[in-house]
Amino acid sequence: MQKTSFIVIRGNSMRLEGGCMFGNAPSTLWKKWVKADEKEMIDISSNCLLVRTENHNILFETGCGAYLSPDMRERFAVNEETHLLLQALEEQGLSDSGISHVILSHMHFDHVGGLLSAWEPDRESDLLFPHALFVVGEENFKRSKSPHMRDRASFIPKLSDKLQSTGRLVLKRGGDRLEVDSLVIEFFQSDGHTPGMLVSRIQAPGGTVIFTGDLMPGLPWVNLPITMGYDRFAEKLVDEKKQILDRALAEDALLVFPHDAVHAAARVELDPVKKRVMPSKIFKTLNITL
Repeated sequence: MQKTSFIVIRGNSMRLEGGCMFGNAPSTLWKKWVKADEKEMIDISSNCLLVRTENHNILFETGCGAYLSPDMRERFAVNEETHLLLQALEEQGLSDSGISHVILSHMHFDHVGGLLSAWEPDRESDLLFPHALFVVGEENFKRSKSPHMRDRASFIPKLSDKLQSTGRLVLKRGGDRLEVDSLVIEFFQSDGHTPGMLVSRIQAPGGTVIFTGDLMPGLPWVNLPITMGYDRFAEKLVDEKKQILDRALAEDALLVFPHDAVHAAARVELDPVKKRVMPSKIFKTLNITL
């Protein structure tokens, strides 16, 4: 039986205001879960999931990257100048040219910025990953080309055109599947955070892994009622979250979080007191074979 490795690698990190990240929760609650500074800013990671099969290297997300100019990097509170994702791939014996698929939950800059080379003065960033198929939700890709005024700043200008011009863009909808070697990747379409976001259920021979996207950006958001101020349709997101959590419980699936600075992944169980699905076994790092 073929074995598949699941490794969480980290790209560039950010700082965001905790109140925005926990939109409907008071600070007296969310400060019990995450550490905040005097300005109530919290650490936001770019957790990217590297999946290595017998013949392919699949990357889920690329994080915020290092494409921003110094003034914009300060504005968006991105911490590092260098492209940390490329360094993390090197530590795995890979480069961006060795990635066969880049699967993007959605097109917001903090999930796709790592597709671009690091900022240099008087030079436009290049699109990296020259041999990869770029997989993204069809509806969210359309939105990236014509965003609503409310979330226009979340999309990178011209990136959708760069992806389209490669001839390697693959658009998916909810219920679609992608088979790679012994893996079956099933896409669940979530519209609560942003229309057309894809949550990836990765079925390997030895178990199931779910890359949550911004449905659950980190461990605290496994709590069913907790949503972000950035979510477009919060009640819809809670309903979608319940569907994924119920499925994770039934399949003993491992949830991988894109933004948690402390926790990379978790399994879930039914909490007998709260009467809903909650984290059980928690992983601060992830490097497993299934």
